[in-house]
Order: sequence, then C-alpha cells, then structure tokens
Amino acid sequence: MLLTADHVRLMARYNGWQNAQIMRAVDGVSLKLLTEDHGAHFGSILGTLNHLLWADRLWLNRFGAGVEPPGGGIAEGTALTPTGAAWSAERFALDGRISAWARDLLSIDLTGDLTWHSAVKGAGISRPLALCVTHMFNHQTHHRGQVHAMLTRAGLAAPETDLAFMPEDIE
Repeated sequence: MLLTADHVRLMARYNGWQNAQIMRAVDGVSLKLLTEDHGAHFGSILGTLNHLLWADRLWLNRFGAGVEPPGGGIAEGTALTPTGAAWSAERFALDGRISAWARDLLSIDLTGDLTWHSAVKGAGISRPLALCVTHMFNHQTHHRGQVHAMLTRAGLAAPETDLAFMPEDIE
C-alpha cells in the first residue's frame, strides 16, 4: 500500500477542519442533548466524540507521535471528557498534535509494519503502518458521520463534510 506524507498532511488538515466545525456546532448545546442516547453505536454525541478522542490518542501513541495512550478500554473511552467544552479543549490540543506529527512525516516513515497488542482481539497484531494510518483517518470520518446524523436528528446545524469543499487556508 502506497501512502504519502502529503496525503497524511491532507487528512490531518481535513480532521482539524471537521473537528473545528463540530466544536462550533456543539458550543452552547445542553449537556442533556449531548449525552442523550441517539441510537448510534456509542450512544450519544458526546460519547461518540469521546470515543474518537480516545481512539486517536491510542493510534498516535502507537505511531510514536509523543501522545500518551488513553486510560481504560473502549467502553471507558466514551466518558473521556464530561462536557462539550472539555471535549473541545482536548480535541483542539490533540488535533494540534496530529498536525505536528503529519507535518514532520516523510513518506519513508510510512513504510513497514506496526506491531501492537490489541486488547479488543486479545492478541498481538502486526499490520502495514500505512494501513493503520489510513484506518485512523477513516475511523474519524466514520464516527464523525454518525455525529453529523445525530446533530441533524437533534435539529442542530451539522457541519459541511465534503473534502472537496475544504477551504484552502485551513492549517
């Protein structure tokens, strides 16, 4: 699988743009609405956003990006932050780490395998690093799509999600 550093930087920009829009969308929204079960895999808007924060920390730690792994497992990850404001602060900081990691990558850094212990599988796993990096960004897009649907269902403005319409000046 060929993955270039330029593509990773593009996906990091997209991730930051998407999350900034979600931060604006949830700003001032009641905790009741953010934690209400909307029928998604992780239940609520905040639970899903927390899961993404948890998973991104885990993957960045595996990638050697200088990010501490999250505590607990997937189930505990949905409660990583208690409010939308706390999530926004943590997300902003982590997106900065993703951007810095991507900025410093060379395409050669994306070759070879990544090996880790998967608590979900209860075993050691080894996969191409490029596949794992692609998975991290795909995983973000998947769950942000769920958040988009939950925001829409709740009658809130959902963000623009089309990569082709991402502003050029987004860093």
